[in-house]
Amino acid sequence: MTVTYTAEVATSHFGTFWRLLLRWKGSVYKLLWVELLIFVVAYFTISFIYRFALPENHKRTFERISIYCELYNNLIPMAFVLGFYVSIVVTRWWEEFMSIPWPDKMALYVTANIHGHDDRGRLIRRTIMRYICLSFVMTARAISTAVKKRFPTDDHLTEAGLQTENEQKIIEGVKTNNSKYFVPLVWTTSIISRARKEGRIRDDFAMKTLVEELNFVRGQLGGLLNYDWINVPLIYTQVVTMAVYTFFLSCLMGRQFLDPQQGYDNHQIDFYIPIFTILQFIFYMGWLKVAESLLNPFGEDDDDFEMNWLIDRNLQVAYLIVDEMHSEHPDLIKDQFWDEADFTLPYNAASEQFKVTDPHVGSAADIEVPEHASEFVPLASIPEEPVHAISTPQDVPRESTAVRFNSLSSRKRRNRLNLKNSEILDRHSPRSMTSQQEEDIFMMSDLSVEKAGVVDQDQEAETRFGGNPSERTLTSDSVQNVSECRT
Repeated sequence: MTVTYTAEVATSHFGTFWRLLLRWKGSVYKLLWVELLIFVVAYFTISFIYRFALPENHKRTFERISIYCELYNNLIPMAFVLGFYVSIVVTRWWEEFMSIPWPDKMALYVTANIHGHDDRGRLIRRTIMRYICLSFVMTARAISTAVKKRFPTDDHLTEAGLQTENEQKIIEGVKTNNSKYFVPLVWTTSIISRARKEGRIRDDFAMKTLVEELNFVRGQLGGLLNYDWINVPLIYTQVVTMAVYTFFLSCLMGRQFLDPQQGYDNHQIDFYIPIFTILQFIFYMGWLKVAESLLNPFGEDDDDFEMNWLIDRNLQVAYLIVDEMHSEHPDLIKDQFWDEADFTLPYNAASEQFKVTDPHVGSAADIEVPEHASEFVPLASIPEEPVHAISTPQDVPRESTAVRFNSLSSRKRRNRLNLKNSEILDRHSPRSMTSQQEEDIFMMSDLSVEKAGVVDQDQEAETRFGGNPSERTLTSDSVQNVSECRT
C-alpha cells in the first residue's frame, strides 16, 4: 500500500522530520538493510585480514592497493549519474500516475445527458460505466502484477461481475493477438448511438461530449500500456547500477584505515568503523533503490499504486453517480445569506487564529502616485515625427492616415454620385435631354464631391489642431475658389 505521511508534516516545527526517520514501512532501512549488512561484513572481514592475518611485506602491498583504489575511486561521477537517472524515473513515475483514468467525469456526463428513470435508462447508464471499468481492469491486469494475481483469467472477471458469460465469449472470439481492452469501449460507442436514436440523448452536442470523453479514457488506457511497453533505456539502467556497485566495491579496499606509522597522506588516525563511508553507502545506494522502486509503480512495493483499490472505488462511485444519484438533488431553498451581500463564515475556537483580517489585494495596491504625476498628458502636446522622416522603401514620403482616408472617401463618394447621375440620365429619354444639361449634372456632382471632401478635411483639422480657426478658414477659402471656378 502507498505510504502516506502528509498529515505528519502538515505543520513544520522542530522534530517534524525526525519522527519520519523512525518509520519502517517504505523506509530506506527496509530497502537497504540487506545490502548494508553485506557491505559492513565484507569491510570488517578485509580489515581483520589486513590487521591480523597478513605479514608485514604483504601489508605494504595491501596499503599500496588501498591507496590506488582510493585515488581513482573519485573519478566515478556518482552524483551526476544517479541524480540524472533518478530525476528521469521520478518524472516518469508521476506521469504514469496522471495517466490513470478516473471514471468520475464520464459518469457525470452520462447522468446529465442520458435521461430516463425507467429500467431501460438505468440499464444503459450502468452498462456504459461497467464497460469503462471493465476496460480499465483489462488494462491494469496487463501491466500490474497485483491485479493479475486477483484476476488471472477471464473467468475471474465474469465471476466478479465485471462481464457476463456472453460478453466473455465475444471478447474471446475477437481475433487479435493484441490487448483487447478496446472491445468494451467499442460496445460503449454503440450504446451511446442507440441512446441517441431512442431520444434518451436529446441533441448531437451531448452525444459528441460523451464520445469525446470516452476517447479521452481510451487515450489514458493506451498511455498506461505505452509506459509499460517503453521503459527507461536498459543501457542507462545498467550503467547506473554498475557505477554504484563498482564504486562501493572499490570502497571496500580504498576506505580501509591504514597503519599511521607508515606516514601515508590522510591516514594519520586509525579508526575501526568507517562512519562516513557507511553514510555514503546509505545515501547513494538508497538513491538507487528509490529509482528501482519507482521504475515500475504497478508492482508490489510499498510505494506502488493501489490498483486493486482503484478498481473497487471506480466501479462503486460510477454506479452511485449514474444510478443511485441520477436526477436527484435536495430541495431548492434560500441559503442562509440570501439577503446579505457582505458576510463572513463563522470560526470556532480552534480556527480563530487562522482568520485573516487583512486580505491580500495585490502587491501594487498600496503604491501612491503623486498628484502632479497622475494627470493624463494631452495628446496635442505629444510631438509627432516629421513626415519626411518616414519613407517608403522607394524613399517616397508616406502620406498621413488622415490624407489617405480623405482621398479614399472622396473616391467612394464620387463613384456613388456618378452612379446616381447615371440613374437620372437613364430615367430621361436621350432625345429629351440636351448635351448641355448632361454636362451641368456632372459638374454639379463634381462640386458636391469637392464640398464633401472639404467638410471631412475641416473635421480632421478640428480633431488634430483643436479647432484652429486658421485651418478652417483655409479650407473654406479653398471651397470658395472651387465654387468660383465652377461658376
